Amino acid sequence: MDKTSQKSRARIQAKQRRASAHDPAAAIELLAHFPAAKFRGTVIGGYWPLLGELDIRPLLEAALGAGHRLCLPCTPRKGNPLTFRHWKPSHLLKAGAYGTREPFAEQPIVTPSLLLVPMLAFTPYGERLGYGGGFYDRTLEALRRRGDVFACGVAYAAQEAAALPTESFDQKLDGVLTPDYFREFA
Repeated sequence: MDKTSQKSRARIQAKQRRASAHDPAAAIELLAHFPAAKFRGTVIGGYWPLLGELDIRPLLEAALGAGHRLCLPCTPRKGNPLTFRHWKPSHLLKAGAYGTREPFAEQPIVTPSLLLVPMLAFTPYGERLGYGGGFYDRTLEALRRRGDVFACGVAYAAQEAAALPTESFDQKLDGVLTPDYFREFA
């Protein structure tokens, strides 16, 4: 079976595991495990949660209250990295591609130093399985070329897989935050 087929099969399984683990109250549990001292003063790139994804909005609101600057991704044309624009919870958002919500173009572009990354699955080695568009892989590659960024996956602990099909362009995570723990990868 080729990598594309392997990833498609892995995505189906991962969506089932995520659906089984889904708990709206888990959004608050992220706060207990977020290593705030490690990321003091960083610009945090978040995401607007899609159906089934872990809701990071309470975490983003707490981070704003702690003095962090926040930004959300704007989805470009396929084949390009994400652009991040300044965001606060009081800002209006527009409809983006793939059912996302994103800041309007008048918000300034911001470069995150901590990127909270949604996903379908992750391994104990920092490998990540996304939705297949490659947006976060291209984004992480571009951010890492320009400077220091910490890529922190956000998922339920049940989304951890022993192994995932990966390719040379797949970008690894630096850590993962779940409602049960925060873990850095070596």
